[in-house]
Order: sequence, then C-alpha cells, then structure tokens
Amino acid sequence: MTTYFAPLEGITGWVYRSVHHQMFPGITAYYTPFWAPTLDSPLAGRGLADVLPEHNQGVPVVPQLLTNQADAFLAAARMLRDLGYREVNLNLGCPSGTVVAKKKGSGFLGLPEQLDAFFDQVFSAGLDVTISVKTRVGLNDPDSWPALAAIFDRYPISLLIVHPRIRRDFYREPVRPETFQYAADHIHLPLCYNGDLNTPQDCRDILARFPTVDRLMLGRGLVANPALVRELAGGPALTKNELWEFVHRLTEAYRQVLPGDHTVLGKCKELWFYMGCLFTNPEKYLKAMRKAKTLTDFTLAADALFRDQDLTPGGHFSI
Repeated sequence: MTTYFAPLEGITGWVYRSVHHQMFPGITAYYTPFWAPTLDSPLAGRGLADVLPEHNQGVPVVPQLLTNQADAFLAAARMLRDLGYREVNLNLGCPSGTVVAKKKGSGFLGLPEQLDAFFDQVFSAGLDVTISVKTRVGLNDPDSWPALAAIFDRYPISLLIVHPRIRRDFYREPVRPETFQYAADHIHLPLCYNGDLNTPQDCRDILARFPTVDRLMLGRGLVANPALVRELAGGPALTKNELWEFVHRLTEAYRQVLPGDHTVLGKCKELWFYMGCLFTNPEKYLKAMRKAKTLTDFTLAADALFRDQDLTPGGHFSI
C-alpha cells in the first residue's frame, strides 16, 4: 500500500511537512498546497518558498499547480524540473467559489473540450517530468464523470487521484463510491483514492471495496491524527506525549520563519480545528484556544488540555 499526504491550504506547507516527516515518517509523498502560476510569473512568492529544495530536504514532495492555461502550466513545470522535481500535479478538485468562478480547480471540469485541449498541449510538449492529476468526478453532475474519465484515460497521466465528490458536494456531502468504481472499471491509469479516510478502518474498507487499488491519499484525517498512517501499517497508536511534542516542535518551527507571533497563532488555530477531536471533553479548552488573542494565551489553553484530558481511543476527525 502506498500513502500520500493531501494538500491542505494554510496547513501542510513546508514547515508542517518537515516536522511531520521527522516525527511520523512513512508517507510516500507530500503534495503541496496549490499555487496558481501565470505565464509572466510561473513560480514566485509563496509558491516558490514552499518548493525550494532547502525547505524540503529529505522530504518527498510533489508540487501542485492550479491553472487552466497550458502555457502557464508548462512554464511552471519546467522551473520545477530545474529545481529537481520529477512530478508535477494538476489540481482539478478545489471547490472554492473564487477558484471555480475562474474555471480552475473543479471549475475546469465543466469545460471538457478545453480540458482535453489543455492535456493535448501539455503532453505534446515533451516535458521530462511526470504529470499527475487530482480530480473530483464532476462540476455539478456526476453523470459527466464517464466523459471526463475518457479524457483522462487518453493521456499518460502518471497517477490519477480521484476524490469521489462533485464540486457542489464540497466536503460535507457523502462521497460517491460508485464513481470511483467506474474509474476502477474503465480507466487504465494508476489510480489513487482520496476522500473521508479518517481512521485506519476507513482505509481498510476502501482497500477491501476496491481490491485493484493500493494507493490512498489522506488529508483531514491525517492532519487530525499525525500518526494515522503508522497506525494503518500496524504500528502503535498516537500517544499524548508525542502529540504534545509534535505541537510544540511545530509551533517553534513556525516562530523561526513567520513574521510575528500573531501569524503563528493563526497557524495554530487552523491546526487545532482538526486535532481537537482526539481528546476527551475538549470543548472548554478549544473555546479558550479559539478566543485567544496572543500565542501565550493559546499555548496555556493547549497545555491545559494536554494536562487535564486524555486522548480518546479511536478519536478521529469527522465533519
């Protein structure tokens, strides 16, 4: 079984990936949060900082791009190749309204002819990097999935990561496993399943349901429980002590690179939106953490949670 860490905007940047990989090795590759290249500026700012080799030493990373312009994709992919990357991922899954309005992310799925032309231009360019794709199964209608699947299957995509929801499902509606079954039955590319893999049993159930698939991409469940892949492999469950160490190492790593404690505070609050589910009776402490105006107050509330509460056996992220 192969496991990948899904990109989560604002959370799984290079600082997070570095600390996670040090403490919880075993992930095959970390996919970066996307950035949107343009032909004039294919790789700059936050996108560049996140993929600089010196920020990712020893961490297996795949950069993700968000664009519907083949020329911009190719320009960014060539720059990433020159930085040493051998795979670039195209985001066709983001459901954000601002992204979809620009016909990017899952919005691009509503333009199948343009998508086909995009792939034709990209794969005709002779790039010496492989191209993987992370996709939903349609924009507004799952009935569009067979036609989209046929487009994907025409091109030498190195890995097709399928999140079996349409755009309007966002992340709250149930996944649509029948659409992944269609992919398994009709697409001749390497496939990876992504979506609602929050416990080891969730992962085992998917592997049993789709026996020809041995690649999983985990996202929110892995952010909530950083040891989830270790547990899936039969290793020990996450302990409170190592979670405390992970949190404090990550906070200190953020303080070394981010401009001021207020920025670090924002990062910590985002992370605890997911991790709070691991504890017994956490709400009082989480409320104090959400209301904290300073990093010191936030840390005091978090330390009180660790001091007063235990990890819930089998605790996991759920909507």
